[in-house]
Amino acid sequence: MKQRVITAIIALLIFIPVLLAGGMWIDWLAAILAAIGISEVFLMKKQILVSVDFTLACLATLTWTVPSAFFSFLPPHWSKWGIFYALVMLLLTWTVLSKNKTTFDDIGVYVLSSLYIGTGFHYLAALRNSGTYGLWRILFAFVIVWTTDTAAYMVGRKLGKHKLWPVISPNKTWEGSIGAVIIAVIVSAIYVNFVPMGADKTTLIVASFFLSIVGQMGDLVESAYKRFYGVKDSGKILPGHGGILDRFDSTLFVLPIVALIFGI
Repeated sequence: MKQRVITAIIALLIFIPVLLAGGMWIDWLAAILAAIGISEVFLMKKQILVSVDFTLACLATLTWTVPSAFFSFLPPHWSKWGIFYALVMLLLTWTVLSKNKTTFDDIGVYVLSSLYIGTGFHYLAALRNSGTYGLWRILFAFVIVWTTDTAAYMVGRKLGKHKLWPVISPNKTWEGSIGAVIIAVIVSAIYVNFVPMGADKTTLIVASFFLSIVGQMGDLVESAYKRFYGVKDSGKILPGHGGILDRFDSTLFVLPIVALIFGI
């Protein structure tokens, strides 16, 4: 417990100032988190990081993560999608050059992971940097995720009797899941009534209902692939808390939808 508390304090001392500063600071933090996230996928698959396939997968992930302004030095007609597609073609070519030591199945995992991780962390920065209301918008997403996680644990511990998905995550219950959604909606309703975000309050409250469910699904998805790869945590970068994907599993699902709500 002591280790978990110390790690959490150190992480918050880094994360909160960057979140408040926004701008290039959150852009770079998102890129670092995304690079660590894709490395955790490789480590869960027991693949080495000093490799051609990791380099290409990491570049593909960062292509989606960083804002378009990072590519301003390239010709105007070069889009992020074009760069990503070129990297995918190089990954596929590597299956031939490596004589199938890196397989087509491996490339499928890397491409899907780069989209999932890169897009999620892209919107971490994009939401924060979305103008006057940026800070309040990203906090709206975190309020829903943190409230859902905390309420699911507390309600499930007190009232949980029926397992939600025992094959994937044996400790989660239907009571905890439903209680988490209800509490997340109540907390978000309080939040949107006190904090300006440049959007209709009723829409945001209704959206919080679905975002709480989506966040829980993100948690279950991460539990599913950890179970598939036979690991307890996605990584060990956060002592007592696991890896970056462990901490941002729900957030990576929620952020793109929050961005869609705000038209980002």
